Amino acid sequence: MPAYPLGTSGAVQQTLRRTGTLLMYLVLMLVAVLQILPLVWLILFSLKNNQEVLGEPPFSIPLHPHWDNYVNVWTSGNIGVYFLNSVWITACALALTVLLASFVTYAVTRMKWRGRSFVLGLFMVGLMIPVHSTLIPLFSTFQKLHLIDNPLSLILSYTAFNLPTTIMVLLGFYYALPKEVEEAAIMDGCSVNRMFLRIILPMTSSVLATTGIINMIYNWNEFIFVNTFISSDVYKTLTVGVQNFIGQYTTDWGAIGATLMISILPILLAFLLLSDRIVEGISAGSVKG
Repeated sequence: MPAYPLGTSGAVQQTLRRTGTLLMYLVLMLVAVLQILPLVWLILFSLKNNQEVLGEPPFSIPLHPHWDNYVNVWTSGNIGVYFLNSVWITACALALTVLLASFVTYAVTRMKWRGRSFVLGLFMVGLMIPVHSTLIPLFSTFQKLHLIDNPLSLILSYTAFNLPTTIMVLLGFYYALPKEVEEAAIMDGCSVNRMFLRIILPMTSSVLATTGIINMIYNWNEFIFVNTFISSDVYKTLTVGVQNFIGQYTTDWGAIGATLMISILPILLAFLLLSDRIVEGISAGSVKG
């Protein structure tokens, strides 16, 4: 066994540790670049006309950026209406889903009553139901209820399909909540409804932010339900509105890029503003105590 001078093994370990850290940062930087590249491509794509899109390399910088693509899609392309529809439909479905999921999770995890495991199992079965298999039954049901071409059909569909996932995320956090808080509230004469609204909901704000962003991404990017249930332009959302720029003989690629760029901005802003809360919410329910 070779003999090393005193302190050599420690220096070698420190060098190896630094090398490993450097390699890890290099890999992470490479992954970050790969994640950002599609966004850079979309920005450049949205500032080109059809000739530049079809005749130049994908990442070429346009000499004369066509900012008028954004103006045209917002004014003549009716994107402003689609954008507002996406905002308020997404917000309504998100609020309803998070509130109902919080009710269900609190009742299942913090209350003792017969059949709670069965009720929870019914909600979890919803995770195994494919969306496409429900289109015909939902269309028939909404048609009988006169909800076809009505935004309420989208809100109800989004809420129903997002409830199982939202409840599953909330379960671990609710199980980890200390019961001493509820016991102290009951000793002070707090009712169940008031305790849930004033104590439990504020304590679960971090995990609610996580479920909120999950629901927002699904609702904002959803296409199948909008394309099936909505036919009027006044109720269409951004995902369906992109089709307006695809014609039988010509396609306005710059307008499509501008529309896609507008559609992803809210998601990017939500991630930037709520990234810390999302990570906190994901890890909050993993450790009890």
